[in-house]
This record gives sequence, structure tokens and C-alpha cells, in this order.
Amino acid sequence: MKRILGIAAIGLVSMAFTMKKAPIQKQEGTGIKFEHITLEEAKKLAAENEQLIFIDCYTSWCGPCKKMAATSFMNEEVGEVFNESFVNLKVDIEKDADGPELARLYKIKAYPTLLIIDSKGKLIKEVVGFQTEDKLISLANSVN
Repeated sequence: MKRILGIAAIGLVSMAFTMKKAPIQKQEGTGIKFEHITLEEAKKLAAENEQLIFIDCYTSWCGPCKKMAATSFMNEEVGEVFNESFVNLKVDIEKDADGPELARLYKIKAYPTLLIIDSKGKLIKEVVGFQTEDKLISLANSVN
């Protein structure tokens, strides 16, 4: 009997240890959903849906860009606001096809730069630097 209880105890301890090490999985539906489309496709989609376009202009080496992608952009409330109101794009200014053109058109010199444009490409709002969840929601509300 002691042997069975001992084996059961070892099994429970092993399960508890394994469960603690399991990574927390991201919940589906949280945060901003960025489209994997070109700027021209985003303009067409925005026109069809009568939405504005939100563009996260970033670089792979930008620390604040990475922090915002891991925190502010992952916030559930931010995601709800942006996913409902905008066509959302992430553009690596140095590596993506639309990057250099965006940098030239909107005179982007610092990262992250967040743009809100209309379906014709007209700049509505520009914000430079790391943004908290509250600031992102205020940004979205300021143009809606």
C-alpha cells in the first residue's frame, strides 16, 4: 500500500512540475490583428469597409518597437478598438516592400512611427515613440 501511495505521490509531483513549466499560450482574439497585405490592398480594403488605416512603421533593431509589439499591441482592449475601427498594418521600413516608399511619403525618421491614413493615403495622424495601451486607445478615439 505504501508503495502505491509513493508512486501516486511521485506522479502527482511530476505532473505539477510539468504544468508549471508549460508556456502560457496566447489567447486567440487578443491584441491588434495586423493584416499581411500591401499598402495598396489595405487602401482598397479600407475604402470598401469605410475604415481608416493604422500603420505601425518599425525596424527590426528598434527596442521600443519590440516592447510595444509585446505589450501595448497585445492588449485585449487595444485590439478590440483597433480591429473594429482600422485596417491594421505592420511595416518594417527597412525590409518590407512598402517600407522605403512609406518612409519617403510620410518623412519617417524615428521609430516606432504610428500612422493613421485614409483610403487615399492622406495622413490623418502621426505619433512617434512608444505608446502605452491608454495612449493607443486615445489615438484611436481622436480620429473616430
